[in-house]
Amino acid sequence: MSLRQKLLLMFSATVAVAVAAVGWTVSIRVRRVFDQLDQQQTQLFARQFQREFQHRADDTAAALDRLASSDRLTRMAFDLGHGGEPALYLNEAAALAQEYRLPYLEILGGDGNIISSAQWPARFGYLDPAFNAAGHPPFLKEEAMPDGSTQTGLFAVRAVRPVEPETAASLYVVGGTKLDRDLLADLPVPAGSRVYLYRNSAPAFDPQSLSGIDDDSVDASKYRLLLDAARKTGNNASGIVYVTSRREDSVNATAIPLKGEDGAVLAVLLLANSRRGMVEVQRHIRAIAFGVAGIGILFAIGASLWIAARVSRPIEQLAAAAGEVALGRWDTHVPVHGNDEVGALARSFNRMTSQLLEQRGRLVQSERVAAWRELARRLAHELKNPLFPLQLTVENMVRARQLSPADFDEVFVEGAATLQSEIANLKTIIGRFSDFSKMPKPQPELLDARDLVLRVLNLYKPAVQQHLPPITLQHEISPSPLMVSADPELLHRAISNLVLNAIDAMPNGGDLRAAATGKPGGAIEISVSDTGGGLAPEECERLFTPYYTTKEYGTGLGLAIVQSIVADHRGKVSVESRPGAGATFIIELPAFDERAGEVEP
Repeated sequence: MSLRQKLLLMFSATVAVAVAAVGWTVSIRVRRVFDQLDQQQTQLFARQFQREFQHRADDTAAALDRLASSDRLTRMAFDLGHGGEPALYLNEAAALAQEYRLPYLEILGGDGNIISSAQWPARFGYLDPAFNAAGHPPFLKEEAMPDGSTQTGLFAVRAVRPVEPETAASLYVVGGTKLDRDLLADLPVPAGSRVYLYRNSAPAFDPQSLSGIDDDSVDASKYRLLLDAARKTGNNASGIVYVTSRREDSVNATAIPLKGEDGAVLAVLLLANSRRGMVEVQRHIRAIAFGVAGIGILFAIGASLWIAARVSRPIEQLAAAAGEVALGRWDTHVPVHGNDEVGALARSFNRMTSQLLEQRGRLVQSERVAAWRELARRLAHELKNPLFPLQLTVENMVRARQLSPADFDEVFVEGAATLQSEIANLKTIIGRFSDFSKMPKPQPELLDARDLVLRVLNLYKPAVQQHLPPITLQHEISPSPLMVSADPELLHRAISNLVLNAIDAMPNGGDLRAAATGKPGGAIEISVSDTGGGLAPEECERLFTPYYTTKEYGTGLGLAIVQSIVADHRGKVSVESRPGAGATFIIELPAFDERAGEVEP
C-alpha cells in the first residue's frame, strides 16, 4: 500500500470514526432527553389523573351525603325502622339515581340487604357487604350487572341519619359513578399521547377489556406484557412498545394499576407516549452525520491528494533516485520543490550523490593504485620462485664452460631442461595473471541452467571416476526449465572452477554433489558441495579475495574469477562451510523475465 493510499485511508477512517462517535453520542443524548421528557409527562399526567379521580370521588361522596341527609330518605328510614314494608320502596333507588345523577345507587337495610337497586332491581333482598364501608373514603368496586357482566365504578357508602339519635342506623345508601372513557375524556392528554383503560375483570388477559378515549381500535396484545406486569405486581410498569414494524410508530408506555379497597387491581390506566419525534430527530442527526461524513471524506481525499503532491510524490522521486544510485548511476539528482522538510531532504540527497560521485572517483583511483601494487607484489612473489633456479642454472652453465667438452655437454643438457621447465612455469603464472586482468565482457543469451550444469558434470565425470580414492558424483536437477540470461562460456568456466575446487578438497575421496533449482522471488540457485575438510569462518570471509588461497601451490585467483563472472551476471556467490564438514558453494542468478521478452546485455 502506497503512502497516498495510507493517507487517504487514515483521513477517511478518522473522519468516519469522529462523525460516527459524535452522531452516536448526540443520538444517545437525544434519546435520554426524550426519555426524561416522557417520564416527566407521565408523572404529570398521573398527578392530573389522581386529581380528576379525587374530584370524581369528592363529587360522589358529596352527592351521597346530600342524599343520606335528605328528608325523603330520613322518612324512609323512619318508616322502615317502625315496621314499614320494604317492598313499597322497590323503585325508589331508580328515581333517586336519576335525580342525583348517580349511575349506580342501592338502598340497603340495616342488615345490609338490598331494599332498592337502580342498576339491578331484581336483587331485592340480596346481601350487599358494601354497607360495612359506611363512612369510608370513596373506593373502586366491581359492580355486577343484570346481563351477567361487571362494571368498575367509584363508590361511596353513607348511613342515613335516624330520627332518634340514640337508635342505630336502619338505612344505608351505596352509590357510585362509572370508571370509563368519560373519565379519560376529561383528562388533558398531551399531544402525541394515547390513554387507555384496561378493566381487570378476569384473571386471564382479555384484549377486549382495553379501550381508549375515542374508542379507536388498539392492538391490546402489543401492551400485554406491561398490563400483565401491572396486574400481577400492583406496581407501575414501563417499557418501549413497537406498535408496528416501523420504529417511528413505537411508544414509551406506562401501565398504572388502579386498586380497590382490598388492594386488588381492578383496572389499569395505560399511557402511551409516541416516540416519533425522537426517532425523527435521530434520523435527522443520522442524515446530518452521513452528510458531514461524506463531505469529510471528500475533504480527506482532497487533503490526501494535496499531501501526496507535497510529500508522497517527492518521496517517491527520492525512492526512485535511490534505486538509480543502487544500480550504479551515481550522478542521479532529484528536483527540489519548496523550502520545507521534503525540499531539504531532496537537497541533502543531491549533495549526497555529488559527494558519493566524488568519493567514488577517489576510491576508484585509490583501488586502482592498490590493485596495481598488490598485482606487482603478487607477481614479484610468484616470479621469484622460478627465477632463482634459472639464475643458478645459468651460473652453473657459465662455470661449466671452463670444463671439458664432455662435462660441459652434460651440464648444458641438464641446465637446458631446467631452463625449459622453469620458463614453462613462468608462462603459466603470467597466463593466469593475464586471464584475471582481462576478463571478457559477458555476451548473454537465453539458456537453461540445467543443461549447463549437466554439461560441466559430464566433462569432469571421467576424472572423478578415475580418482583414487574414489569420488561419488551426485546431482539434483529441477524438473522445470531454469531459464537465465547469461554468457554460456563464462558461466561454464565459473562452475568448472567450483567443481575443480571440490575435487581438490577431497584428496582422500568423498561425495561431490551439484544441484540446480529454482527459488521463490524469481531466482535460480546452482550449488556445488564436497565432503572435504571444510573451512574455518575466517577463511570463508577471505575466500573470494584475489590472491588469497588455502592451497599450497594456488594463485588465489580461481574463486576471485568466479565471483567476477557471477557479479557480471547480476548474481552473487557465497560459501557455507565449517571445519570437518565439507563446503557448499552457492551461485544465485536472476531468472529470465518472460514479461520483458528480451535478453538484457
